[in-house]
Amino acid sequence: MPKIFEMSPHLADLIAAGEVVERPASVVKELCENSIDAGALSLTVEIRGGGMTCIRVTDNGSGIADEDTETAFLRHATSKLRDERGLEAIGTLGFRGEALAAISSVSRMELLTREAGSDVGTRLTLDAGKVTSHDSAGCPVGTTMIVRDLFFNTPARQKYMKNDKAEGAAVTAAVARIALSHPEVSLLYIKDGREELHTPGDGRIDSAVYSVLGRDAANGLLAVKGGQEGAVEVSGFISAPAACRGNRQWQFFFLNGRAVRNRILQTALEQGYKNSLFTGRFPVCVINLKMPLGQVDVNVHPAKLEVRFENEKQVFDAVYWAVRGALETQDRPAPLSIPAAEPDVVNGHSEPVRASEPSPVREEKLSGGFSFRPAVGPAYQPKPQGDQSFRRMTAGQFKAAFGARDLPGTGAGSGRVALHDPQAENVQTKITMPPVRPAWTPDEPIRREPQEQSWRYIGEAMACYLIVEKGTSLYLIDKHAAHERIIFDRLKARDPESFGGQTLIAPLIVKPGQAAAQVILENDEFLSSLGFEISDFGGGALAVRSVPVDMDTSDPGTMLEEIAEKLAAGNKKDVETRRDDILHTVACKAAIKAGKRTDPATLSELIEKVLSGEVRYCPHGRPVCMELSKYQLDKNFKRV
Repeated sequence: MPKIFEMSPHLADLIAAGEVVERPASVVKELCENSIDAGALSLTVEIRGGGMTCIRVTDNGSGIADEDTETAFLRHATSKLRDERGLEAIGTLGFRGEALAAISSVSRMELLTREAGSDVGTRLTLDAGKVTSHDSAGCPVGTTMIVRDLFFNTPARQKYMKNDKAEGAAVTAAVARIALSHPEVSLLYIKDGREELHTPGDGRIDSAVYSVLGRDAANGLLAVKGGQEGAVEVSGFISAPAACRGNRQWQFFFLNGRAVRNRILQTALEQGYKNSLFTGRFPVCVINLKMPLGQVDVNVHPAKLEVRFENEKQVFDAVYWAVRGALETQDRPAPLSIPAAEPDVVNGHSEPVRASEPSPVREEKLSGGFSFRPAVGPAYQPKPQGDQSFRRMTAGQFKAAFGARDLPGTGAGSGRVALHDPQAENVQTKITMPPVRPAWTPDEPIRREPQEQSWRYIGEAMACYLIVEKGTSLYLIDKHAAHERIIFDRLKARDPESFGGQTLIAPLIVKPGQAAAQVILENDEFLSSLGFEISDFGGGALAVRSVPVDMDTSDPGTMLEEIAEKLAAGNKKDVETRRDDILHTVACKAAIKAGKRTDPATLSELIEKVLSGEVRYCPHGRPVCMELSKYQLDKNFKRV
């Protein structure tokens, strides 16, 4: 008895459908590509139930002739290839003739179409790939494809589909790629009766980027232009290093109008950012490549997502140098070299303040008629005004300015915190400014330190490391790492059952990306137990209404991306471990940042906890303090 036999056509169609139609997003991609190949300039995509219940794609393309409608749903039926020579230079998005046959074999489909010049259109219905009706119908020029009950006859495939939100997010991502790759097409996307995306179709890539990624992301992008005409041409946008994200979800590569995935393109992009990115950050990009059709093979993947280049080095170099050129020529504020101590006068008393971030050069008129213009060179010194001189603030002056109360680590000759920058004496000018409130106004009274404090605060190096003297040793303390540990321990000590949050005056609208947003929403209950209140705002955006008490809300988008990554990677972890992972992120975002001013009370508490041994490592295991003994210093200076 023979053991090898020919498959039935229906079984072969189901297997082919598994290669081409992975999920509803695959259906949307194939139907949209067919519409674009048909010359459509207006495209409407509608889905319900994540695309599992219904998908409707309507275009104003050339339409399908009545005699071709049934043929279009046969396997390997195509209007785009005539012979094998066509494979050498494929310029259409679709070419295999598998999409319609595969989709119809696992769904119930309806086709409405009319060619230009025809008085009447055609209505065709199919059930599991079999034609059930073929009639004339009134409809506009173009084509409408309706797909219902996807995978109704393949329970094994349906079982592995995710919930409606996850599938809907995948469809949204597919529509976004179509919109970005074809800015000349006006694309309207409706999900469950609500408009999610609408691009103008004006042919400008920046308009499509604005519509898809949003205003905030679009404003942080840099134009890219490079390559060589007739070989590999590169255009599009990349993010400035400061606007990069925590994952690669917002990296879009297009080749001759086709969305592709390729390791060479990704590596070239990220190599272009070398020495410009923090570890764990990834650039955003919308990069379009145009090259001769004969130099690329797009027939290497069932879904046509992967491609093979004839000259990989040429492609790598074109992308790399285009990215480098955009980063090197971006408009930056003029770098400032501000004196080691800049006067900041409060209530008539001067306090040295360390500069944090450079800002554009400007000239301002201060009270008293002084003009102040930051310099661009390291040799800058403020111009002396008469006999005025700048002096460091004493503890008495500090008390007079901020109230007659004993601050931690103050007092003459007591070995406590010295509230001044030793380099401030190099500055010659005192600038009088109107009285302003202190930069910090703690809610609770500052804790008094014991009078017999055994350490002395010397200053801060590189706007990051605290220098403290105790006994016969010097201590260098990483203030961010130490403060992060203090906050983490405080969060960890709270009762999980009563972990409160701070309700925001107005919701923060953030757009972390479709995948990240879906993970956040799927873990809504878990995040609520940590003090978050987050809801779906539509279009991949989230409305953050409440956050943990200690969390910094200055960059909620980045914070939610990191939380989503940890939640996605921690599905197999126990609840306590997952909770700790999230608290790590919250503590990191709330901790003192390098380059930022810190109030004396917080510094004093931090130093006490580190020197007492209560804080030794940050939540990630890095040490927070380094000790240099007098013996080590003497030995290095050849004194012993």
